[in-house]
Amino acid sequence: MTLKAFPPNVRFDGCSLITGFHGIGGTGYWTVKHLIHTLKPERAVIFDSDFTSPISSTYQSRLVTPYEVFRKDLLAILKVEAPPYKDSEVEFFRAVGEWVIQSGFNEVALVGGLDSNLRYDDSTYRIAYTSKYTPKGELKAAKVLEDDHIIVGPVAILLNFFEARGFPAFAILAYASTERMDPRATAEAVKALSRYYGFEADVSTLLKGAEIIEYELQKAQTRSTKAGESIYT
Repeated sequence: MTLKAFPPNVRFDGCSLITGFHGIGGTGYWTVKHLIHTLKPERAVIFDSDFTSPISSTYQSRLVTPYEVFRKDLLAILKVEAPPYKDSEVEFFRAVGEWVIQSGFNEVALVGGLDSNLRYDDSTYRIAYTSKYTPKGELKAAKVLEDDHIIVGPVAILLNFFEARGFPAFAILAYASTERMDPRATAEAVKALSRYYGFEADVSTLLKGAEIIEYELQKAQTRSTKAGESIYT
């Protein structure tokens, strides 16, 4: 067994799937968490696999499993709480991709972080997409990831899988810090998705969190600078 969905044979015809993973700035993971918290979709599917991480938790008295799909109207969200076992990532996410295709989805939106050191303009994200996807709406004017910049991890695995299978998928890669969680990057990804899919998602808490982190970093930098100056005075 690589991957089983419970309940089995749930259909998502006409739906779009959003998912993201732990990575640069925590952008994909926290985008998914924020959308679930904000949109309040219903849990529709739980995945089980030989590669499932041995963890569980609770939220509002409900058991939370590592891999779950939530649904609200024609929008579904895949939450990956923890990565699968080491060395099984490619096989696991290929199985996820196959499940997506067989379940009737229209398209997949992947969310990830992009090293903010690569930014040279005022854009907040770049996109990458399979040849079967045509950018539209919010993404029609979005800038494509520059040549030779490398995507890694689950986003790359799924993009490659969907490209090979001729399935429409795209990735929103928000510029993010490589050194810490970056709520501002998450906010930009959420805003792009909300405009693209036409839902409302408040990002004020994300921006407030970004301000707090940035303020604390600035204070730490100021203290470090003053300490360095005191050595020579």
